[in-house]
Amino acid sequence: MKDPENSDSIISFLKENGFSKSQLERVVKTDPRLLSASLEKTIKPKIKIFQDLGFSANDIVDIISNAPTVLHRSADHRVTPSLSVLKSLFGSSSEVAKVLKRSGWFLINHLEKTMVPNIEIFKSRGVGMEQIIKHISNFPRFLLHSPNDMNKFVKKVDEMGTCRSSKMFIHAVRVVSSMKDENWELELKHFSNLGFSEDDIFKMFKKAPPVFAVSQRKLKNVKEFLLATGKYDISCIVSHPIPFLCSLEKKIKPRMLVLGILESRNLIGKWEKYIWQIVERR
Repeated sequence: MKDPENSDSIISFLKENGFSKSQLERVVKTDPRLLSASLEKTIKPKIKIFQDLGFSANDIVDIISNAPTVLHRSADHRVTPSLSVLKSLFGSSSEVAKVLKRSGWFLINHLEKTMVPNIEIFKSRGVGMEQIIKHISNFPRFLLHSPNDMNKFVKKVDEMGTCRSSKMFIHAVRVVSSMKDENWELELKHFSNLGFSEDDIFKMFKKAPPVFAVSQRKLKNVKEFLLATGKYDISCIVSHPIPFLCSLEKKIKPRMLVLGILESRNLIGKWEKYIWQIVERR
């Protein structure tokens, strides 16, 4: 802390703009160099950008508390352009604020060089904006890959046979993007070791890509449990891979127990088909 007077001025300014004691502590702990920054040249201009764009005082505090490094970013080359991109996508400052509270990555990255071209990559392949917007909200870092990498991920998904018109297409690309090449190969190998053929693996990937981000232990436990019931075989699991995404103890086993009781009372016939229906209603 080079200048105690400057640090005190910064703390006072942030307090005046609604930062609580705990929020100030979080900001300073996350970014200690902030107390050495210029109040007039670095901090005030960034706060003003948010104010001028219509962000509420509470939203500004929450956004900066979650990502204080934004105060060090260039106002003209990073903060303003990023906020403009997000506002064009989400419409209002309040909606943009919701996204920024989940992740400050959008204000750290150069959206015009990452997110914008990546959106075009998906739009050109038939993915609707509604799905794209949901992925921006739910998986903030996904569309921040370089466009070059994103095209590689798309190519890999194409090679696995996922139809671009499928609603699973963007999910498939996201799952592939979350792993290094060597980890992806290990994931495919693990499915093979569990007794699934290459064709089985491709079918499951097309139906439920997120299954490929599930831990190896969980995949093994769910598969073994379903097969042990004597009601299902590999082909059933391949056709309905969603149970891999569900909790074995909290969801699958209780539902299987209920189906067994219903069957014992002759209230249902062959109940194996029902497990897919009730499990997939997540």
